[in-house]
Amino acid sequence: MKIRKAPRPAAPPVKEAKAPAAASRAATRPGPKPLSTPSQATGHTPHAPQTQRLFFALKVPGDVATPLAGSQRQLRGNWRAVRADQLHITLAYLPAVPPDRVADLKRLGARLTEQLSPMHIRLRGTGYFPNEGSPRVWFVKAEAEGLNELAAELRVGLRELGIATDDLPFKAHVTLARKKGPAPRVPPLLFDLGWQAGNLALIRSTLRKTGPIYDTVSTFRLRGEASNPPPAATQDIQDPMPSAPFPSQETP
Repeated sequence: MKIRKAPRPAAPPVKEAKAPAAASRAATRPGPKPLSTPSQATGHTPHAPQTQRLFFALKVPGDVATPLAGSQRQLRGNWRAVRADQLHITLAYLPAVPPDRVADLKRLGARLTEQLSPMHIRLRGTGYFPNEGSPRVWFVKAEAEGLNELAAELRVGLRELGIATDDLPFKAHVTLARKKGPAPRVPPLLFDLGWQAGNLALIRSTLRKTGPIYDTVSTFRLRGEASNPPPAATQDIQDPMPSAPFPSQETP
């Protein structure tokens, strides 16, 4: 007597068995990401616009800059003299200005000088920042009627524009040299020099290893009625400009 074995159940078709696995892989496989921004398309992180170092200043004319440059011959050691064509009085220093705000600065300069009369600048004695014991900057003090007021109005206007300044107290001076290492001090000097400042300048400062490069961005004529120059100021040679906080970064 033969015993008949029950037939084994048929295996599912090969295609049917593989289909679920293929569908699962297709479901989990990441697809291409949409390129919604330029940074995703290029693979680079977007950067903020490069800022500029700018400052408002009164330039020293050539006939005054020449004798000041003559005094720089007394420098020894690691003093770096400021070039004669770069001598100026800084009224407001702006360390980081976005390029699209320069037009606002031009409008501010034009507004403040519209009714302002030319200024009679007088130079006095030399001094040091931050002090004579640890000098880093050698300067000559400057004075003029209305000079402090102009600097204050500039700072008010800059705050209203939301443009940052160095926030240091204004001390009118012309920087003659900066110390880059050990160097002897120059004895006090007294200058009998002055000029009539008829223009305010907005200047760009570009730092280089050999020193800053200055480019005039705009000039604003002091359009008020000129007055007669005052008598020459006198100053005791031992009365240098009062000490002021020295900025953490080098200003123009």
